Amino acid sequence: MQIHIEASALPGRTCAPGTAFADFGNIHVGVQRKDRPGELLGLHPGDAARAAWTLDCVTARTPEGVEVSGPYIQNRLGGHFVYLSWGTVDPAGTFTMFRRAKLMLSDVAPEVVEAAALSGHLTARLRLTDDRGLPRCARVRPPDITWSATDGRSAGEGPA
Repeated sequence: MQIHIEASALPGRTCAPGTAFADFGNIHVGVQRKDRPGELLGLHPGDAARAAWTLDCVTARTPEGVEVSGPYIQNRLGGHFVYLSWGTVDPAGTFTMFRRAKLMLSDVAPEVVEAAALSGHLTARLRLTDDRGLPRCARVRPPDITWSATDGRSAGEGPA
């Protein structure tokens, strides 16, 4: 199965003055590899119009339902999830993380996970700017994220 993350409304390359993150510049976001905070997939600048990632995963049926695992699926107390890591990129290209968003697979309705396991595609759609104009962080819950079983086409390619 593949997880497609489609993000819009990125917050920009700097944070608003007067916030705890006002000194951060050249902000980027990427998907953190499992147990490797410094290894990121698809780093996007904070002022991009959109950001998207595709994660290859494996599904397994368990007594509790469908379990999803893969190189970008974290597995800690509290369940399986994907980290979107926010950080700065210095002139040498070094990424330094300052916050993360947590996309919990346990927040996906069981029937959606089942349908996604059959179709081969689970899609998450979210805005990456929070209500204060900052990079979205912490656990991202519906309605701030929508999860759906899809046919693998992005939102701009027709009905899913």
